[in-house]
Amino acid sequence: MAKKDIPKGKILLVRPPLTLRVARAFHSFLHLEPLDLELVAGGISRDHETRIIDLTLSRTADTELQAVLRDFRPAVVGFGGYSNQAVHVKRLAALAKAELPGVMTVVGGVHATTMPLDFQLPGIIDVVVRGDGGTAMRRLLPRLLAGEPLLPDGGILPTSSTDFATLASEPPPPLPDYSEVPWPRRDLVRRGDYFCVWSGAPGDAVKTIFPQVATLRTSTGCPHRCAFCVVHYLANGKYLQRTPEDVVAEIAAVPENHIYFVDDEMFINVERTTAIAKLLLERGIRKHYVSWARSDTICKHPDLFRLWRRAGLDSLYVGLESMESENLQGYNKGVDPEINRKAVAVLAEIGITLHAALMVNPDFEAEDFIAVRRMINEIAPAEVTITVFGPPPGTALWRQHEKEFICPDPCAFYDSMHTILPTRVPLKRFYRYFSLLYLFGFRIHPNRRRRHRPPLRDLLRTFAAGTRVGYALRTIYKEYDRKLW
Repeated sequence: MAKKDIPKGKILLVRPPLTLRVARAFHSFLHLEPLDLELVAGGISRDHETRIIDLTLSRTADTELQAVLRDFRPAVVGFGGYSNQAVHVKRLAALAKAELPGVMTVVGGVHATTMPLDFQLPGIIDVVVRGDGGTAMRRLLPRLLAGEPLLPDGGILPTSSTDFATLASEPPPPLPDYSEVPWPRRDLVRRGDYFCVWSGAPGDAVKTIFPQVATLRTSTGCPHRCAFCVVHYLANGKYLQRTPEDVVAEIAAVPENHIYFVDDEMFINVERTTAIAKLLLERGIRKHYVSWARSDTICKHPDLFRLWRRAGLDSLYVGLESMESENLQGYNKGVDPEINRKAVAVLAEIGITLHAALMVNPDFEAEDFIAVRRMINEIAPAEVTITVFGPPPGTALWRQHEKEFICPDPCAFYDSMHTILPTRVPLKRFYRYFSLLYLFGFRIHPNRRRRHRPPLRDLLRTFAAGTRVGYALRTIYKEYDRKLW
């Protein structure tokens, strides 16, 4: 069909809500834009009218979606989402079909890529998209809007296809080259709704610790194989990278002054990330950045991070996970405790705030939690996040443990805070220990030791948010079957 013959249509992209209490509580500290849907929208021709509705911002998600459906009357409704949102995607797709019986429903995102069989619901969901959504929509929309028969095409799987189960059991399709991936449509969301708690670099005075933040991706995938991570499965083992020029052009175009790089590990290619930092400095683009990096990358290339500090890198999220060799080996991290300790020291010397990502295991006993507490004290001052180890949905590790899951729908609980595996200590005690670790982490937060105190309103907001998170963590056990307590 020639481009001029493609019918125009209205496209609604939906970010499903979060219902787990702890996830909603953490949104008090960090609420990032729906970059995945913005990228999908970027692949849709401007000939179509496209909207994004973010139901994580809503207290009445179903009612709000119904109102938009009645007012906008889209021809196609697309849903993204993680595994813990899959149950809501199914419900909202059914709601869309009930409200607009002729609407075409499309589901993509992480869960659709890892466990597409969950969405084989003909009559409710018409198409499942695995892999990159922005390029897939370029191929899919003309057929949907023209009413053409849908056949499987790469990661595009019509749920009515007789080959659906066979194709869904195969690995995800190869990701496209970044030259084919569109820029996100950031204009389709209210920019002021999205923020991230931001400490700044050590010694810096900040006007607010809750600035408006944009997210930006410069690469996809990771060559490493950490046991708890689904990234290498999603990317089919590939590591795809944008050119420095393309990255810097987007940074310059983003209206926000604070940017959160959401790469799985941005600094693996030292030559590329060096070129990005140099371009930012040469062009006088002065913004603030936060990103993720591995501890071994930091230790091997300290000059790279010195350069990035000059370019505006304030903070690094580092997956330290543990200071115990046995745990690191179990996570298949490929580093040892001394590498982690050295990375902490390197960042302190350079003047980049450490955000330490730590991990506990479901089989931890009291002494294991005490060891994590010692680690928290060792890395001070630092921001701290602690998660619970669990097998990623759809992976070989998931299938290996699927007879051990302690909840009827483990995907609904897969948020890195809820354990889906049995705990060695009673669940209530496990989460008492777990929530205490967050309290110890709060005590070493850089903002408690700064010469320049953040604004009082921000401190009060932080206290209120911390109280909500602490209560949600302490009482997670109540969301499980009572016999597990």
